[in-house]
Amino acid sequence: MSTNDPDARFDERFSDPGSGATPWETVRGVLESAQLFWITTVRSDGRPHVTPLVAVWLDGQLHFTTGAAEQKAVNLGGNRQVALTTGCDRWDRGLDVVVEGVAVRVTARPALERLAAAWAAKWNGEWRFRVTADGFAHQDGGASLVFGVRPAKVLAFAKGGFGQTAYRFDGGRTAELRT
Repeated sequence: MSTNDPDARFDERFSDPGSGATPWETVRGVLESAQLFWITTVRSDGRPHVTPLVAVWLDGQLHFTTGAAEQKAVNLGGNRQVALTTGCDRWDRGLDVVVEGVAVRVTARPALERLAAAWAAKWNGEWRFRVTADGFAHQDGGASLVFGVRPAKVLAFAKGGFGQTAYRFDGGRTAELRT
């Protein structure tokens, strides 16, 4: 375990007898390779808003983009708490992962350059962004804000041999994005 690894807690109450904690390396591998995430934000009236998006895991954070007028961006203006979920649609195998944290705008040009390269690499060039003063520009000219979510908590739900593991970061405190 490296010094950047989170504290793990296996929850036997929601796990099969004989199962064990999912290693952090396995969970991180899912976050790095997942092609689709579902983001949950909170509307001003408290109702949840859930929508799919693509995201990149880089430097211990999940990063996503959104147009400034999209509902998730509007929601983030009032409440930056989010949950990002990925996994598979099977109950009998696979690993589902939930990342909880605070979404923080990424505006530093060096960080945006690295993220643009990460998006292009992850999807073999299908997601290409040009870095702007506000975030990213798409090939079609549309603009996107870029956000990073440093996990406060990650939940891993192993299926088949059912097991639930919770990971806490920074002693359970939510950390702001460092760019």
